[in-house]
Amino acid sequence: MSDSNSNSHLVAKSGFFTGLHPGMGIAAKAMIAVFVIFTVLNVEFAGGLYKSVRSWIESGLSWYYISVLAGVMFFCFFLMCSKFGSLRLGDDDSRPEFSNFSWFAMLFSAGIGIGILFFGVAEPIFYFDNSGAFGYPNNPHAELQGHSVMDMQRAIDAMRVTYFHWGFHGWALYVIVGLCLAYFGFRKKLPLTMRSALYPLIGGRIYGPWGHCVDLLAVFGSVFGIATSLGLGTSQMATGLNVLFGMEPTMGLKIALIVIVTIIATVSTVSGVGKGIRMISEWNIWLSMFLLAAFVVIGPMKWLLGFYVTSLGDYIWNFIPMGFWTASSEENVAWQGGWTIFYWGWWIAWAPMVGMFIARISRGRTIREFMVGVLFVPTAIAFFWLCMFGGNAIWQELHMAGGPAAEGGAGVIQTVRNWDLPAALYGTIGNLGATSWLGDLSWTSWPLSALATLLLFSWFVTSADSGTLVITTMLSMGDDNPPKKFRIIWGAGIGATAIVLLMAGGLGALQTASIAAAFPISFVIIAMTIGLYRSLKTDPSASPISESEIAADGTRIKQDLHA
Repeated sequence: MSDSNSNSHLVAKSGFFTGLHPGMGIAAKAMIAVFVIFTVLNVEFAGGLYKSVRSWIESGLSWYYISVLAGVMFFCFFLMCSKFGSLRLGDDDSRPEFSNFSWFAMLFSAGIGIGILFFGVAEPIFYFDNSGAFGYPNNPHAELQGHSVMDMQRAIDAMRVTYFHWGFHGWALYVIVGLCLAYFGFRKKLPLTMRSALYPLIGGRIYGPWGHCVDLLAVFGSVFGIATSLGLGTSQMATGLNVLFGMEPTMGLKIALIVIVTIIATVSTVSGVGKGIRMISEWNIWLSMFLLAAFVVIGPMKWLLGFYVTSLGDYIWNFIPMGFWTASSEENVAWQGGWTIFYWGWWIAWAPMVGMFIARISRGRTIREFMVGVLFVPTAIAFFWLCMFGGNAIWQELHMAGGPAAEGGAGVIQTVRNWDLPAALYGTIGNLGATSWLGDLSWTSWPLSALATLLLFSWFVTSADSGTLVITTMLSMGDDNPPKKFRIIWGAGIGATAIVLLMAGGLGALQTASIAAAFPISFVIIAMTIGLYRSLKTDPSASPISESEIAADGTRIKQDLHA
């Protein structure tokens, strides 16, 4: 490889784009503008087009997504137990930049914090329901076992499917992308971008069009993933404000919420990982622990803890066969495409952004420490959270007003049947104090609803700030401290994109497009996995290399990394 391919020659040294790859910056903005304009000009046509692509993927390629997720998960388990586990993500003498608590807090915040707050009640209740109100079984995994009555057994089945969609399979994607980026970025001293993990496969061409395409694809998924989440997530924040203060969830309120989130997230991004992002992530964890404790203590605590142990054991026993299950009947194919394959696509689409952020905060950790920390700790926390939130809603449906078959019941199932998912959380909170084993604690509904709304807001801030940092890092060819003005520009741009799409009614269409984008991203992840294994296999000791040496995977320090 010649000096002309060196990373340093690709970043502007002067002018407006100083610190950024000019071509990448322009191409990224143009690509996003084209998609936004195309969608806004004819939302119905664009939405139909994106939906057709997604439907084709979900119905015709479910076997492929299932194989990719299962393969990545097993590869993670293999690496964790292999001889490579003791290698450090950095030089041999490097040590972690952040404490374990800060690290876990940021892992959880960037990974799934907002998702389990949004779906924590609605998803288990959907799988517990047996109405088939959406044209397919609510939970084919339960139906295939003959568990069609809404009882305790179906409740366990509901939690198993919920854990499945938020568990090892999805987190394995974040692990493998984050590990690839951290290994090649900190150990092999290549740019901290998606392209670097392909170095063992295509060599110096990572600095050319192929590398640009990979990074632009990651930027596309990140921008629209954050923008659609911002836009769609405002509905739950607006619902919370309606519950608390009677404010109507108007378009103006939703736009104001996006603006506020964008401003705070941009300020946090500019302050850097060690300050704003770390502080808000830790703040989120403490508040989340308080809300979670309230659900445990005020709710049917003994029943919940027993339900958690039982349902967790059920998941551990079944998650491997579930991961290989491919639906055959028309109804089950529709369910699997709308839920499991949708989730697999969403995890893949978010993997570049979350993996990049995880890599950024994991310098100095060993591969085994990284994999155990990223794969098991957030997953265990997420499972407990989902069980306490979903379990409370299920218990209410089983015990209030004669159980789920009775008219009325707890009302949460009916809310989900109406697809008012944001209201399911607040409905459960409203029932929580009134049914507490500690007595009438209905007065707790307002403060807990306020805390949940605040958490929704702060979780969105952490998703937006970490995403903005990742995007600017990729566009600056791996600079983990990208120019602040571009952090501001991209932070504002993501917020503006969310507002424009929200006003035009195009957020759902772009969410669908993001899922469709997961298909090409999946090939990149497969290539990254192969590249990582090749590099580890040829350089198992991963000993530090001097500037005059060539690494086993082909990296030449003098030529590749110096101007």
